[in-house]
Amino acid sequence: MTQTRITLHGTALSGHTHRVELLLRALGLAFDFVPAPADVRRSEAFRKLNPLGQIPVLQDGGLTLADSNAILVYLARRYAPDSGWLPQEPVAAAQMQRWLSIAAGEVMHGPAIARMIAQFGFPDDPARAERIAARLLPFMEEHLSDRSFLAAEHPTLADLACYSYVAHAPEGGIPLDPYPAVRTWLKRIEALPFFKPIPPSPIPVKG
Repeated sequence: MTQTRITLHGTALSGHTHRVELLLRALGLAFDFVPAPADVRRSEAFRKLNPLGQIPVLQDGGLTLADSNAILVYLARRYAPDSGWLPQEPVAAAQMQRWLSIAAGEVMHGPAIARMIAQFGFPDDPARAERIAARLLPFMEEHLSDRSFLAAEHPTLADLACYSYVAHAPEGGIPLDPYPAVRTWLKRIEALPFFKPIPPSPIPVKG
């Protein structure tokens, strides 16, 4: 399959961007990274790419696609349809979809929002974010207590979608010390040969 040149618009600190970059690296796809900080996302040019003004945005030839989880599915289906990233077996496929939903739900509204509040002054309710994280992380801990990965016996899109904001939960004031299985899972992702970390941000000190 001939690959067109791929462009990824995002920021280095965005977990949504990071999950897409991890898959691009895993698939060995060459891509150009175009920074899209807040001022760029407010521009008319960027709003033509994504009217919602959100990152990441992927351009692949004549295709422009937004929403990180949708981008993950597209890349896996187009460039690695027979790989394990997008399971075809019904139970694994359903499990993967469940975790993509959790990534867009509890992971986003818990650890991700807590980090956005602490690091970037995002106007949201930190107590609510902490409550959601306090439900999510014990659930993940139990789920991972006898599993190596979230949806199958090997890494899938589910792991990439959930990794970034869970790994950086402490940057939102949410500790991971009580969750050894979660921390072991994070280390498994970080040990994958294509892995690239998000630059670290300071851990907030709670008064």
